[in-house]
This record gives sequence, C-alpha cells and structure tokens, in this order.
Amino acid sequence: MTRRFVNQLANGDAVDEVYLVADKQLRANRQGNLYLQLELRDKSGTMGARLWNASEGLARTFEPGDFLHVKGKIQVFQGALQIILSHIEGISRESIEPEDFLPQSSQNVAKLTARLREILFGLQNPNLRALAECFLIDEGFVQRFTTAPAGIKNHHAYQAGLLEHVVTMMNVADKISDLYPDVDRDLLLMGIFLHDVGKITELSYDRAYGYTDEGQLVGHLVMGVEMLRDKVEQTADLTGEPFPQELLLRLKHMIVSHHGTPEFGSVKLPMTPEAVALHYLDNLDAKIHAFTREIRDDPCKDTIWTPYNPSMNRRLFKGGQGAEAESGDGTKE
Repeated sequence: MTRRFVNQLANGDAVDEVYLVADKQLRANRQGNLYLQLELRDKSGTMGARLWNASEGLARTFEPGDFLHVKGKIQVFQGALQIILSHIEGISRESIEPEDFLPQSSQNVAKLTARLREILFGLQNPNLRALAECFLIDEGFVQRFTTAPAGIKNHHAYQAGLLEHVVTMMNVADKISDLYPDVDRDLLLMGIFLHDVGKITELSYDRAYGYTDEGQLVGHLVMGVEMLRDKVEQTADLTGEPFPQELLLRLKHMIVSHHGTPEFGSVKLPMTPEAVALHYLDNLDAKIHAFTREIRDDPCKDTIWTPYNPSMNRRLFKGGQGAEAESGDGTKE
C-alpha cells in the first residue's frame, strides 16, 4: 500500500497512516476535559493533531520518538491543516522504514561533503588547514557532522541540515571575500565551519529531534569551544609546532559571539571583522531558509498567504493570481 506523506494531505482527507511523534502535550480544555495535542512527522514535514477525550493513561503509553498508527480526518484550524484523531495505536520500530520518517536535506550530501573538504583543504593558512585536517580525518566526527540537523524545528531541522547550512555560508563567504579585503578569508571560512560544531552533540537526532542532557545544561557554544580546544591539541601533535594563541583566541571568539547579541544567546558581542561577518552570514542563511521553507511547505496551496507563524511574528506573502484582491488579513475583499 502506498504511503501518504504529510505534504500530500489536504483538507477533508481521511487519514489512516503511521507517523513519528515529534511532540506530545496532554492539555485540558475550558471544561477541564483532557485532550492530546501532538506534532506528527514524516520525512516530508510535520502536522499538528488533536485527540479529544484523552486520558493520562493513554498519554503514558507513548513518548516523542515513538511511532503511532493514527486514524482521523484533516481539518483547517486558524489557517493551518491539522488532524482530528479518532484512533491512535503504538507501532514497534521494527515494523517501519526509518527513512520514511526523518526529514532529509534536498541537496546531495556526498556533494556537500566534497565541497566542504575542497574549501577546508584549500585554506592558505597552514595552521588552519592542519586544524581542518584534524577534524576531517576523524571519521566519527565527519559522520555526525554530515548527519546532524542545524536545529530541531525552524533552522535546517533535518538530517544533514548542519552540513547544508555550513556549506551554503562558506560558498557565500567565498563569493564576497574579494569585496572585503580586510576580512581574513581563511579565518572566516574556518569560523563558519566551527560556529555550530557543538550541535553534533548538543542535539539528539536519531528519531525525534531534541536536546541531549549536555546540550540542555551546557549548550553548543561552550561545547564547540571544547571541541576546538581538543582538536588544537591534536594539531600541535600533527605539525610539531604549537598552534598560534591569537589565532585560537580569534576562533573561540567567533564561536561564542556568532549569535550577535545576548538576547539571542551570544556570550559576547562580535569584536572582530570576521566575527561580525560570521554573525550576519549565519543570520542571513537561517532567515532566508526559514522563510522559503515556510512558503514551500505550506499545505494550504490555494492561499496566497501562509498561516500566522508565532515564531516569526508574521504571515508570509506567497503571491499568486488574484493577490491584489486579498486583504492583509488573508481574506478576499
């Protein structure tokens, strides 16, 4: 029987399919009756789902990362599609195809990996090139780096998302480097490679995406600096020379400052040209990716506006025929 993926569902469709539980919340309505609010996922995307008249006992039978066979019907709620469930049942992992449930990068991972190696092995600074080599000869590191997402929901939240994000930023930096001759190209490229490297252990991504205990307690900025320190020690062993302390300091600064400002989790404000370039390239790629993906993955194909996204604090304009006749709130005038 052909599988129906999330992105194939439409308003009014009956649903009888298996999905991965990405999130689970047991809530109470105004009358105090319990219901389950779920986020269900397959490789094509996610969709909200509700099961009315739920119980604590039922909620305890599964957790995020488990698989459910669900039955129900698609309805539109506040401009977005959701599944109103009539039946849920746990499914063993052995009975499913894992590749159907983990979202994947749309780009060729082998080509992205080859481009990453090409850029890093092409660095002119011998210390940075040796540092890159110490990372890339570590097979366990490369496997995690080329598999990890860059986020759990909005930011390249799919397998190989981190690799795709980093290579895109590197390609942009490479194209604009001649325009900013006072920015150290090699240092910027290495900083791009390292800025989110801690996410390979901050995030858990075998099934449902989430945070590891260390990720929750420490975070990828500190974890990235620790990974850099370990590899710098290996670099000194490889080259027989100590790694330049100022160069190490600049790399550490780029990792801890790349979020830009404290309210967005940055430990320090960017204080070097390379650090500020890294911050804006990171933000540029993350924002454009989030906007284009929100538009592309909107299941309501016949509308010219996406549903309101609380994390973006806005709806996005998709355009299309008859756009001039639709008001700012998404209704036809």
